[in-house]
Amino acid sequence: MAGNVIEMHPVSRITVDAVGPPGQRVFLLQASQGTEIVTLKIEKEQAQVLAQGIDQILEELAEQFPREISKMEEPLASELMLYDPIEPLFAVGQMGLGYDESEDALVLVVRELTPEEEAHDATIARFWATRGQMQALSRHIKEVAARGRPICPLCNRPIDPDGHFCPKSNGRERAQ
Repeated sequence: MAGNVIEMHPVSRITVDAVGPPGQRVFLLQASQGTEIVTLKIEKEQAQVLAQGIDQILEELAEQFPREISKMEEPLASELMLYDPIEPLFAVGQMGLGYDESEDALVLVVRELTPEEEAHDATIARFWATRGQMQALSRHIKEVAARGRPICPLCNRPIDPDGHFCPKSNGRERAQ
């Protein structure tokens, strides 16, 4: 039996945000279509890669299919906040981005994280959005990711509020 398919074509809203204190944050991808809201758990790194992918595909589209993104197409800041329910339906294992020229729409396809033997039962979700919605999503992801713990300039690992052991300092000091 194949897994479920969630199709929001088009989304009325799409966002990524984090809940919890830095170092313990949970990142959530949320989309809605009318009154239906889907919340999914993603990793911070997945969110950052998504932002990079969006920027790359928008750059390619600007060259191949040039069109100004109007301010009217971009969501308001309030539409980039998480709405209840924020309980995730599932954790995302894989993500991909695509583009439909006939609709001038981007599609974010996500697949549920499942054990390998249950991969055929994984839920797949497809979220269709405008260039403006995706541009705002990318910008918002970068802002959310930047709110986390500072990064150690020596080892590129996050620094906790009480500092961290930095392997590049040969154990001589705790980075602050």
